[in-house]
Formats: sequence, C-alpha cells, structure tokens
Amino acid sequence: MTEEGFQVAMICWSLVLIGIISVLMRLVKEMWLKPARIRSALWRQGIRGPAPSFIFGNVSEMKKIQSSNININQKPSGVKRVQHNWVPSFFPYLQQWEQQYGQVYMYSTGSKQHLYVGDPKLLRELKLHNSLDLGRPTYLSKPMQPLLGDSVIRANGEEWAYQKKIIAPEFFLDKVKGMVGLMEESTKAIIKTWESRILESEEGIVDITIDEDLKSLSADIISRACFGSSYSQGNQIFAKIATLQDTLSHPSLLFGFLNFRFLPTENDKKVRSLKKEVDALLLKLVRDRQAESQSCGTSEKDLLQMILESAASSTEMPSHKTDQFILDNCRTIYFAGSETTALAASWTLMLLALQPEWQDRVRAEIFEVCGDDDQLHHCLQDMDTLRKLKTLTMVIQESLRLYGPGVIMAREALTNMKLGDLDVPEGIHIWTFIPALHRDPENWGSDADEFKPERFENGVSESCKYPQAYMPFGYGSRLCMGQTFAMLQLKIVLSLILSKFSFSLSPNYQHCPVYKILLLPQHGIKLLVRRVQ
Repeated sequence: MTEEGFQVAMICWSLVLIGIISVLMRLVKEMWLKPARIRSALWRQGIRGPAPSFIFGNVSEMKKIQSSNININQKPSGVKRVQHNWVPSFFPYLQQWEQQYGQVYMYSTGSKQHLYVGDPKLLRELKLHNSLDLGRPTYLSKPMQPLLGDSVIRANGEEWAYQKKIIAPEFFLDKVKGMVGLMEESTKAIIKTWESRILESEEGIVDITIDEDLKSLSADIISRACFGSSYSQGNQIFAKIATLQDTLSHPSLLFGFLNFRFLPTENDKKVRSLKKEVDALLLKLVRDRQAESQSCGTSEKDLLQMILESAASSTEMPSHKTDQFILDNCRTIYFAGSETTALAASWTLMLLALQPEWQDRVRAEIFEVCGDDDQLHHCLQDMDTLRKLKTLTMVIQESLRLYGPGVIMAREALTNMKLGDLDVPEGIHIWTFIPALHRDPENWGSDADEFKPERFENGVSESCKYPQAYMPFGYGSRLCMGQTFAMLQLKIVLSLILSKFSFSLSPNYQHCPVYKILLLPQHGIKLLVRRVQ
C-alpha cells in the first residue's frame, strides 16, 4: 500500500471511529446521563419509586405484575355478575406502586422516565398550567402517527397552538348549537331502524348490540356536522380507521422501549397500507369539496371548509404541507369526534339497563321538561330547556366517571417547569390513570365503585372532596376541544332514544371492558330493547 493510500485508509478509519464514538456517546447520554439527571432531580424532592435496571428500566417488573393479574381480573362476567371494579386488571403495576410509594412516584420504561401523579393537589396545578411547555409525549404520539397524523392531538408548541386556533372555534357553543338539527335527524334514522326490528319480532323485544349502531350514528353526526357528508358516503373511512385503531392497540406502545428492529413486520406493513387507503379516501373528500367551491362556491361553513380556507390563506404553512395538514386533522376528527361519543353513549345505556329506577327517572324528566313527541323537537332546539335536564346530566357525568372513554392522561415536560412546590425536570413524562382516579375512595367515598348519579346533584364542584380529580375530558390547555359538542350530542341522542325505548341487559351480554387506545367493550354491549308504552 502506498503512503497516500495508507493516509486515506487512516482517515476513513478515523471517521468510522469518530462515528462509533459519537453513537456511543449519544447512547450513554440517552440511556444513562439523561435518566440519571431526571431521577436525581425528583429524588432530591422526596419522590421515590421502584428501582430500575440499566437499559430495561422497570419493564420486566411491569410485565410480570401484568401477567400475574390478567387471568384473575380480566375474565368476562355475565349479566348477574356485572361489576364496576374492573380497574385492577388495567395496568396493575401503576396501582401496586401507588400503594407502595404514594400518590406521586417515578418509574422507568427503558430510557423513558415517568412521574405518576394521583395526588389531587398536584393535579390541580396541572389543570391550571396553560403554557406550551406541557405537551404530548413524543414517544407515545409517534406510533400513533398513522392514525392521527401530525394533527392537533399529536402536535406540541407553536404548531399545536396554530392548529387549535383553527379548529377550536368550530366547537364553541354558538357553532355547536347549530348542529342540533343534524344530531336529531341522524338519531331518528336509528330509532326507525330499531322500531322496525321490534315490530318484526314476535314478543315486541329485540336483542341489539347497541355500541355498533351508536358508532354508526355518531359517525353520521360527525360526518354531516364537520364534513357535510353522510355516514353512507364515509363508511369506508370509518371502517378502515377502526381497523387501524385495532392494529395499533398493543400494550408495548405504553412502555416507550427502544425499538431495535430494522425490518418492518407484517403488522407494520398493514398499518402503512391502511394509512394510504384512509388518506386516499380523505383526499377524494377534500378534492370534491375544493372542486365544488371553485365551480359554484359553497355556502357550507362546516369544519372541513374552515380547514380548507385556513390552509389556503395561511402564510405560516409551507404549501407542500397543506394537503397533509388537512388530511391529518380530518383523520383525527373522524376518529376522536365519533368514537369517543359513541362509547360514552353506549356505556351510559348499559348502566341505565342495570339501574331501571334511574332509567325511569331520566325518562320521566324528559317527558316533564319536553312533553310529547311534537314538543320534544322544539325542546331539543332550545339550549335553556336542555339545561333543565339535570337528571340526565347527572347520569352522563356519573357514566363518564365510571366508564369514560379516555383511560390514560399523559404529558411531557418540554422544559424545566414548576408545578406547585415541585420542580419538574425537562423530559419527564407525567402519567395519570383516570379510572383509578375516578374510583379513589378517599375522594369519592366508600361507594366509589357504585353507580350513584346523585353525586353530581349540585354539579362537579360538589361531587367529591377534590373535584379537580374528575377529568373525563382531560385537563389544562389541552382539554378536549370537542367537550361541548360531545355533551350536547349525548343529551340529544339519549333524550330521543330514552323517550322511545326502554333497555335491560341481554342474557348474552358479557361485561369485559378492555383498553384499546380507548375504553372498549370487548364483546360489545348487548341490550334487550322494547318500545316505551
């Protein structure tokens, strides 16, 4: 080898060595120095937790605790054994550690450091914290990208603030109340279907898996209210989004563990394929609307039109990102806007089927406040009259306490910040397990596992010792933007359905709530449905 060749080889090997050293330094920083800094900052303030192992953190212990609990607590129960204390089967390690280390503790999943918060006083500080420094954890939101894109749910910082500015006003009360007619029309279509099935039955009673029908109903409402299209036009989108949701639902998503795979799995390929199909369907919806606007204009000012106009006039967004921005937020609204409300309505009817006296009380209130069928339409159009449905509101609030669709609330400190007396280090992931919080006997009383809507007789502020610990729609600046829309839809749908039908549990019903991004009934919600006499 010539001297010149030797020098070139030495330079190449030096570059390789520098590259290897830089990778090793980065690994040391991410796997050791950064976690040690975060844990040390919390330790000095008296925060404790299970001791992590190097690289793996507490993942092995989490899996061990989960596997030892799953067979005991997650067996489906029949009609006679419906219990609301299914919470121990969900992330039992979180509850076990809370008993050991208190309501605030730390734990690790790989290089990710977590701060579990179940203390109402600290939750109050979280609720009051409205800066952009508290965002969605990147490690959690990244795997959800095929489902949610880079939409307002996943975004952080200024990008999140910009997207919220566009979307949030469309869910203010002055806009939402204009959607009541669509909600009523869509619900009446489901009512007619159920009435036809009852008339065809010999005994005037039918066994219906109501969560499936309510999902279709909610999808139709969100399609028409936000996109100007009916569910029949968008059913392919909803079906593929549901499949995508199921494909992405796996516990390892929550561990935040490093992924050393280099080749895509069959599941990865399926996710990518579904994402492309959903994008193609949504893009057709967008292009059809754009063509309609260009050819003859449109008087529709639904959410899709607002997103299109905002994206077209934006000086903050590069033109090549416009289409993706539109698709991402359409996909998010289809998923978050329809699925969560349908689940809330389904769980509420299941609870009322178990509690016929409360079902009767809600129905009596609807007739007392709104009158007969002819008057019900006018009643539902009047926001002041709807506010008089206090018993229905109490039932919805209690249902959201026991069976709220949201299960995990996760945030990431994007910089060093202060929460009350606690100094929170940058990079920590703040976790709250909502079902456990909503069943804390110290806050809700010894009957915390029972369905008692009277807790909310004087509103949320008087429902428990620490009302800030009631968070079915999240907390802080990232409180669910669709909360007003969801509550109004629940009142409209449940008022119309309960005025026409009575419900009891089907003998085929198996009670088995499961976590699949949201709280789902694994075997569906099967109810016996009769016409109200």
